[in-house]
Amino acid sequence: MLNIRNLTPVQVAAINAFAISLLAGIAIYFFEDGFWAAIISFSVLFLVSYLLIRYFTERFIYRRIKLIYKFISQTKATKRQEVFYESVLPEKSLEEVGREVEQWAEQKKREVERLRQTEQYRKEFLQNLSHELKTPIFAIQGYVDTLLSGAMNKEELARKFLTNTSRNVERLVNLVADLDEISKLESGEQQLFKSNFIVQELILEVFEALSIKSAENHIKTSIKKGSEGPVWVYADKEKIRMVLINLVDNAIKYGKYNGSIVFSCYKTDDDHALIEISDTGHGIAEEHLSRIFERFYRTDLARSRKEGGSGLGLAICKHIIEAHGQRIHVRSTIDVGSTFGFTLETKGKISTPASEIMR
Repeated sequence: MLNIRNLTPVQVAAINAFAISLLAGIAIYFFEDGFWAAIISFSVLFLVSYLLIRYFTERFIYRRIKLIYKFISQTKATKRQEVFYESVLPEKSLEEVGREVEQWAEQKKREVERLRQTEQYRKEFLQNLSHELKTPIFAIQGYVDTLLSGAMNKEELARKFLTNTSRNVERLVNLVADLDEISKLESGEQQLFKSNFIVQELILEVFEALSIKSAENHIKTSIKKGSEGPVWVYADKEKIRMVLINLVDNAIKYGKYNGSIVFSCYKTDDDHALIEISDTGHGIAEEHLSRIFERFYRTDLARSRKEGGSGLGLAICKHIIEAHGQRIHVRSTIDVGSTFGFTLETKGKISTPASEIMR
């Protein structure tokens, strides 16, 4: 059965020409009483009307459709596009053209939505950056003004203000360094120097570097049972060190007193290993999980700023892992704890006794 919704211009011209010619032929046959005259009239009229209908259909309708296609492409037509306009396009049904235009409209709608989200993200980023910069700058300004107003003559007070000023300067330096790091990662300027190393050795170095801080909070660090065996990974060791330091440092900052931080590592297949840092901290609410890796995003604004940091740590972690072609994720439950995990590429397996790694 002929589907009238998918007719091409050729078929439309043929059907209309046939209908006109048939009616004219029948009229001539009955009124002129001539069979051959009716046949000849039908044939001539069919040919002429078919050519005229097809010509005007393609001339007027598809001329406007071509304008739509050119508007969609928004560029001067290439030779390939001209061939498309002249040969392929006239063979398409109006429904096919309509579907393509709808697809284009849907694509543009998605692009506009992405631009809207990007603009909103840019605004939030600038607001957050402004706040992160203003806080230490205003604090430094206040301490310096107080010192210049006469506090320098009071040694104990001057030392206190200078110590606080130094702390805020350090915060600014860390913020600028983190911004520089994340800008290089996003632009691809930051090169990766990959090598083979045992990930358990690296986490022990990180635990040792943060041991004083974890001891102050009475937080125990350990490697999960079954994950002690050596797992070789192929990655930029210093960049992965930065990721692990950020994750462990956050686990200490937002962990519970007398809590724990556990490192685990699993071979997911012959080419990848899953690395996880789990804590028994306060946890992260579900509505925050999808945005936790955004720059400056904080789940608890007051507590986060009190704890310090630039607010870029997790964003840097995300970019480093993605620069390795891998993914980072988080699972969390309020008052139970959080687990941050990421995958890394592995390169072979070197037999090193676990006792040597864990010493």
